[in-house]
Amino acid sequence: MTGTKTVLVTGVTGFVGKHIVLVLLREGYRVVGSLRSDSRREEVRDAVRPHLGPGDGLDGRLTFVTLDLDSDDGWPDAMSGVDVLMHTASPLPMVQPRDENELVRPAVNGTLRALRAARAAGIRRVVLTSSSAAVTSVAPELRKERFDESDWSDPSWSRITPYLKSKTLAERAAWDFVENSAPGMELTVINPCLILGSPLDDHYGTSLRVIERLLRGKDPLLPNVGLSIVDVEDVARMHVRAIMEPRTVGKRIISAADFMWLTEMARTLKDAYPRRRIALRTAPDWVIRLVGLFDRQIQSIVPLLSRRQELANARARELLDMNFIPAAESLRATARYIIERRLAG
Repeated sequence: MTGTKTVLVTGVTGFVGKHIVLVLLREGYRVVGSLRSDSRREEVRDAVRPHLGPGDGLDGRLTFVTLDLDSDDGWPDAMSGVDVLMHTASPLPMVQPRDENELVRPAVNGTLRALRAARAAGIRRVVLTSSSAAVTSVAPELRKERFDESDWSDPSWSRITPYLKSKTLAERAAWDFVENSAPGMELTVINPCLILGSPLDDHYGTSLRVIERLLRGKDPLLPNVGLSIVDVEDVARMHVRAIMEPRTVGKRIISAADFMWLTEMARTLKDAYPRRRIALRTAPDWVIRLVGLFDRQIQSIVPLLSRRQELANARARELLDMNFIPAAESLRATARYIIERRLAG
């Protein structure tokens, strides 16, 4: 138990943000959570309270501030008394917007706004949530089967989606800011892939919608797409462990367990829930490309067709002592939560 440090966590209403808050409280930190709307503070309290023991109580250790990624209002006051900034807030849509700036602007400006406020308040330690989207998104001729922290997505690639571009540019902006404007700042970046696992409440955002879609049997055929998967509990643990591990300063750290093709994911779900109408057959790539012309949700996965892209996690294992929850276990936990809450029909 640390018992002393105060951590400002942006984006605490998110799937990952709530899990980070829970781990921080269990480890004895004081937490200041930022919200876009003050009305959601009880949502966060209600999400974490059932998972805390008698000595991990909320009284006096979880407070809230109202902040907006697009506004300077409140940021200086929010940093008062804070030892660590943990910036997790960033927009993640299910459907890509037509105007990329709907995602790029708040992601980049919000990251810089948080870092500038931290610098002004004298906060040195920062942990930033980026994404594997900032690692693997490159033109076909540059693709490979295994990526690590030395790899960067190419924001100038003509097929990059607004979300992938926003995560890449936001992380680049953070590293550039520290190098050029805040050289004393100690920045660690966590790069998760597809985050699954059990939510703490029903407000879990976009990442679990993929599993909802599989469970609903919405698609008769599956695209030949695969994704690296990590459990939300592991992502939260990595953020908190990074705070006190000086070897992580100045480093990006991929958060990933295993790679699974969508058909493997579907078979795992079908084995667990044999009565559900879960598609198991793969569609030809040309069919998915055709459907993507009319379905913008499908369009976003076209660059991933027939592409295996594993993510190295050696750095996380070495620096943060991570022993990742297997992807299939996270997948089953996700499905169990969705079905028990009757969120997939």
